[in-house]
Amino acid sequence: MVGSDMDVSEKLKSLSIDRAGSAKPAGGWKMAAIAGAGVALVGVAWALLGRGPAEPPVQAANVSAPTPGAAAAEAAANRPRGGLVASGYVVARRSATVSVDITGRLTDVLFEEGAVVEKGQILARLDADLAQYDLELTRGRLQSAKATISSIEAQMPEAEAQRQRAQKLVESGAVSASAYEAAVSRIDSLTAQRRAAIADAAVAQTAIDRQSEFVERHIVRAPFAGVIIAKNAQAGEILSPAAGGGEFTRTGVATLVDMASLEVEVDVNEGQISDIRSGQTATIVLDAYPDWQIAGEVIAIIPTANRDRATIQVRVGFKERDERVLPQMAAKVTFDRTAG
Repeated sequence: MVGSDMDVSEKLKSLSIDRAGSAKPAGGWKMAAIAGAGVALVGVAWALLGRGPAEPPVQAANVSAPTPGAAAAEAAANRPRGGLVASGYVVARRSATVSVDITGRLTDVLFEEGAVVEKGQILARLDADLAQYDLELTRGRLQSAKATISSIEAQMPEAEAQRQRAQKLVESGAVSASAYEAAVSRIDSLTAQRRAAIADAAVAQTAIDRQSEFVERHIVRAPFAGVIIAKNAQAGEILSPAAGGGEFTRTGVATLVDMASLEVEVDVNEGQISDIRSGQTATIVLDAYPDWQIAGEVIAIIPTANRDRATIQVRVGFKERDERVLPQMAAKVTFDRTAG
């Protein structure tokens, strides 16, 4: 029994951990070195056998990073020049509804929408028959006054001759003084009649000028060169300077626009108006042509604000003219902050 107890103690002792010896195990670094060498051999074998053909080296010049200065310059070049953007519409600074200042019936309309007209070109005519008759009447009065003047002037030499004969007879005592006075009175009467006839002729001439102007007002002419954008009346309708309430009464025959006066009107917020100045350059983009940038320039800043919307109106002109730009087109304007 004693022997068996000793055997069990020896076995238990062999299973205990020697803490003093475990802190520095003999030969531990050698095993770590062997393991590291094995891993290195495996890596070399994979590099030689498992990887495919060697790839050509990448050229260093193609992957060189840009310098900070070049990157900043490129970013500045790609940065938009303007920051403030405003929306508005294309408007014509010079446009008019062409009409007359008298009432009359249209007899001829000599244009269609889109027609290009010159200043003074006839667009329409009113019925001017009665006005023409009155003009002919005043011309007849002038001719009558001129004929009266001619008749009086033809009588005056004879009346002067009779006065001279009467004067000689009175001096010789052959006739009384009354005969001489009668001759003088005739000359005075003819002179007065001639003056009256000349005055009548002047009045007739003034009447002719006035009636001619009235006849001219029956002709509708273009007040300036431009393009007809609307045809507002047809032949047979009544044209009047003011609406008369009738279904066929028109106040205008055409709407005329001077395409050379087109510009863009935009509303700029009050808080940003300090960034806008007269003469400042801008870029105009029409909604109809979003890829077309048109050079523009600030014409004027309207010196009043809209208190309901807190905006100020700015007029921007086109630096180049193009037939694609039409009135009432929607547009966006980008104001250049760096140029002006």
